[in-house]
Amino acid sequence: MDLTYSPDQEDFRDRARSWLAANVPTAPLPSPATADGVAAHREWERLLHEAGFAALHWPREHGGGGAGLVEQALFAEEYVKAGAPVRLNRLALTLAGPTVMALGSAEQRERWLPGMLTCDELWCQGFSEPEAGSDLAGVRTRGEIDGDKLVVTGQKVWTSLSAFAQWMFALVRTDSAQRRHRGLTFVMIPMDAAGVELRPIRQLHGEPGFSEVFLTGVRVPVGNVVGDIGAGWTVAMTTLGFERGGLGDHARFARDVGDLVELARRAGVADDPVVRDEVAARFVEVQQFRRHVELVTSRLAAGTPVDAQASITKLYWSEMEARIFETALRILGPLAELTVEAPMNLAAPGLHRRYWHARASRIFAGTSEVQRNIIAERVLGLPREPRWTPT
Repeated sequence: MDLTYSPDQEDFRDRARSWLAANVPTAPLPSPATADGVAAHREWERLLHEAGFAALHWPREHGGGGAGLVEQALFAEEYVKAGAPVRLNRLALTLAGPTVMALGSAEQRERWLPGMLTCDELWCQGFSEPEAGSDLAGVRTRGEIDGDKLVVTGQKVWTSLSAFAQWMFALVRTDSAQRRHRGLTFVMIPMDAAGVELRPIRQLHGEPGFSEVFLTGVRVPVGNVVGDIGAGWTVAMTTLGFERGGLGDHARFARDVGDLVELARRAGVADDPVVRDEVAARFVEVQQFRRHVELVTSRLAAGTPVDAQASITKLYWSEMEARIFETALRILGPLAELTVEAPMNLAAPGLHRRYWHARASRIFAGTSEVQRNIIAERVLGLPREPRWTPT
């Protein structure tokens, strides 16, 4: 693994750092879970697009930056260091867009990719369902073919950004005679279509970042199906591969550990040996993750596929992120229960929000239990645990 950067890569880092220093908003943008926040983040996304930084990982022929993996990692690191806003249309840029590029038709790429890049069209993900849990093959939302339309009826839940999205990429069951992974179809659903109903799910911090989505006889053109009808499982696995196979945002976690140090100082426990040991453990974990990301980046840049090993990346960072914010709450002790407005509150703005998000990271993109199974079977080659049957 070569940890040195070429002159061109260092030049790219310098250009990215200079642009971010000149353009990152000086004040935090409103929460992207609000209408004002979405509008403000949209403006930021358009600025990124005009500068060529919106989708460095996309090929140039599709409007992206065509950057190499190392440049992508360098930009991500500088982006976090600059305190730049959270990316708004991540589901489009990292999941829906790459899926359309890989498996969609030329007409679909022409229709959807430009709006993703400019953030004129926001996307949400319609995978989770109330009865399916983490079992994506258990989706019950139906899609019935009626001429040139797919009539969709069912329910999706925990749908991020659905209140503001123009499109949802969803997995529906088009052949009820087939079981599990067969008979599924991957389709793009316009959120303003007749029969789409949103019911916001208000979270502990008071904002409706998610919604339940009810679909009642929603008529979607068959041309919105990505891949073949009935082959949705293959398309969905491609999508999840993009989600789990990300390079990992080690700079963000390093920032979070730095926040732990400052929090311990404010709480007056920076000299407590137990606190120091726990914060040091989080620091070491982040450094280990950074080296892991560099190793994966080197392998990918050399053309070596990581395949199921992407689950190692996802499992590591999601468990590490949760531990970082569990440490933060232990540092605060009883003060962790205070709200942001409380006079004695010592937590930085957003700490509680990040804590709850970190807990969710053990679930989205495949639960930690699912990732452990994948690692055991496909990376380590361990046998599957036999199913227990009653005698």
